[in-house]
Amino acid sequence: MAMPRHARLSIPGVPLHIRQRGIDRSPCFGSEADYQLYLGLMTELSPRFACSVHAYVLMTNHIHLLATAEEPDGASLFMKNLAQRYAQHFNRTSHRCGPLWEGRFRSSPVDSERYLLTCYRYIELNPVRAGMVSSPVDYPWSSFRTNAIGVPSHFLNPHSEYLRLGATTSEREAAHLGMLTTGLSTSELAMIRAAISANAALGDEGFVAEIEARLGRTARPVPRGRPANGVSTGRKKSLSPV
Repeated sequence: MAMPRHARLSIPGVPLHIRQRGIDRSPCFGSEADYQLYLGLMTELSPRFACSVHAYVLMTNHIHLLATAEEPDGASLFMKNLAQRYAQHFNRTSHRCGPLWEGRFRSSPVDSERYLLTCYRYIELNPVRAGMVSSPVDYPWSSFRTNAIGVPSHFLNPHSEYLRLGATTSEREAAHLGMLTTGLSTSELAMIRAAISANAALGDEGFVAEIEARLGRTARPVPRGRPANGVSTGRKKSLSPV
């Protein structure tokens, strides 16, 4: 009998780091028109479901978003409609059938005071870590150009922590650009990856405890046992950052 799905750690007003992969980590974008359509769908659907998108990157076989919903199910409805609408387009134009995405998306509530801007950097530096570009400005399918150099966006909504970077738009963009030049530490990368992979909260002990108290269940990564005798799990490795 299938195990019941756990409800997501979603609280109105608390930002979520969201990741969704192509099934078997297969490509989910094949042309510029695909990327443009995905962005257009975010423009249409984010206000419909009151889900503000602060940062994003569209990689070849997965996506990352940083978003805040106003309703408990806002992020789930936003991602459900976004995934379904895009998959219908991709299957039609690619002459394929079957699921495009690897099950449900992953999500991690983010402590805005300590880790929100770190998540901005994690998301927008993904193409650099993957070796696709040497600078995030060279990658057109992320929020970097809007957040750091002011290229207009039809749907991005800056988080209050981003707005605190400066008194003016130019000050905020300069501060954001400066942050991204420093990259992320090994511990920061490991913490973000562990949280998103486990659908767990990203924050200090106080933040995690608050999420658990508000939702009435654990918000921490659940340890997984290693395969016995070194037996492989058979899972494929990703050639791109997660």
